Amino acid sequence: MMQITGEMLIGGASVRGTHGTMFAFDPARGEPLEPPFGAGGADDVDRACRLARAAFDAFRAAPLDVRARFLETIAENILALGDALIERAHRESALPVARLEGERARTVGQLRLFAAHVRDGRWLAATIDPAQPERKPLPRADLRLQKIPVGPVAVFGASNFPLAFSVAGGDTASAFAAGCPVVVKAHPAHLGTSELVGRAIEQAVRACGLPEGTFSLVIGAGNAIGEALVAHPAIRAVGFTGSRGGGLALMNVAAKRREPIPVYAEMSSINPFFVLPGALAKRGEAIARGFVDSLTLGVGQFCTNPGLVVVLDGPDTQAFVDAAAQALAQKGAQTMLTAGIAAAYANGVAERATGAGVRALAHGAETGAKHAARAALFVTTQQAFVSNPPLEDEIFGPTSLIVTCRNVDEMIALAEHVEGQLTATLHIDADDVALARRLLPTLERKAGRILANGYPTGVEVSHAMVHGGPFPATSDARTTSVGTMAIERFLRPVCYQDLPAALLPDALQDGNPLALWRVWDGKLGNA
Repeated sequence: MMQITGEMLIGGASVRGTHGTMFAFDPARGEPLEPPFGAGGADDVDRACRLARAAFDAFRAAPLDVRARFLETIAENILALGDALIERAHRESALPVARLEGERARTVGQLRLFAAHVRDGRWLAATIDPAQPERKPLPRADLRLQKIPVGPVAVFGASNFPLAFSVAGGDTASAFAAGCPVVVKAHPAHLGTSELVGRAIEQAVRACGLPEGTFSLVIGAGNAIGEALVAHPAIRAVGFTGSRGGGLALMNVAAKRREPIPVYAEMSSINPFFVLPGALAKRGEAIARGFVDSLTLGVGQFCTNPGLVVVLDGPDTQAFVDAAAQALAQKGAQTMLTAGIAAAYANGVAERATGAGVRALAHGAETGAKHAARAALFVTTQQAFVSNPPLEDEIFGPTSLIVTCRNVDEMIALAEHVEGQLTATLHIDADDVALARRLLPTLERKAGRILANGYPTGVEVSHAMVHGGPFPATSDARTTSVGTMAIERFLRPVCYQDLPAALLPDALQDGNPLALWRVWDGKLGNA
């Protein structure tokens, strides 16, 4: 069984940090967990980043099948950790074992999906415009394009997904798929889980014969180590999931570098949930119960949590509101990920209760659990919502605000008013299609994913998924952090003009040795 030692993983070496001592914490029991971890500092970050830079050219030059097998080997090694991984993650996060087992399956699944995507090669965007020496009035040079990795990537583990958005999560998987070495900063809430998964990656690096700097894992208290990582000149891009304040701080560091780099930050979203009149009339109470289940799933600690519900005043509105309040009152308080998150949630709910024009509808039941969140539901009017900016702030946890609109114009104006979102949900019936059609252009501008007659919690890892959206949902609405399109964050195009065949990359050789689908003189084919 793999042991947790409290060490960082820098290249192929286990390193005990000398910048203080850290402990993981069991939020359900309110106690620290062994072993102690040695915190790293700027010197450790520098070594990890230098190794990543030294590894870059060799890693990106590895055959696509080697890169794919590397991802698959990581998946196999994570599964080989067995129950020890789930048990440690459960202790560090208080998340249910079944949830963590599902998250492990998602983590392994996305690694394997990216392996298949690497072998497919479409992401290279191989494009050839052959020379036209006889073209008049000017000849055309031979032009060939492919995408290459940007360089070493810094990844920050997220608090709410200790596996799927952490050390071997989507950011790391997509960066490896692109051919980028990765330096991960472990989230302090799950240090032991991070070390176990980090060692699984470290073993895969060795097994696949890749350079040691392909992967490193650093830990540290406070903001300094993360800022040092983003500021290091070897780092070429950043993947982050967390608070708006944290994401903006990293973006500021990246922007002030001598050579600024992109920070792909997923930050803040309240995921508006529109229930249109026809759906409200026919199944309002069922929608209300489903909404509450979605809101309280995982103690509300999902970035796609439905934190804003929008309905029109009408004969069926009160029944919907009452059903939601009754369902929420039956939900027991549950332990949150950390003591700090629980305290921030309690403060946010208390402030929401004092908001102008806001009325508390229901609270969940007390259970006596430590660091727990009681679900909370509030209601207000459209006029109060649009005139009170704090009502639009995300409260991370199981709370939501129902906003009633007097007419369709108010509903559309609210949709225009809200900030960028990860998701927007429409509950519609056949009678609602005309109104939904009016809302849709606005929602397309506001959100990265639009759902009909569903619930936003739960993100499929697939080719068509978009987990992103306009600011402040993310720092760059042009991409996603979930699904195979996530690889695009860590690639850039290079054009080769009149290069001799001996110097061309395999993806652009005339004989197409990689058997890729390519664009040849404007036509797509696999020749």
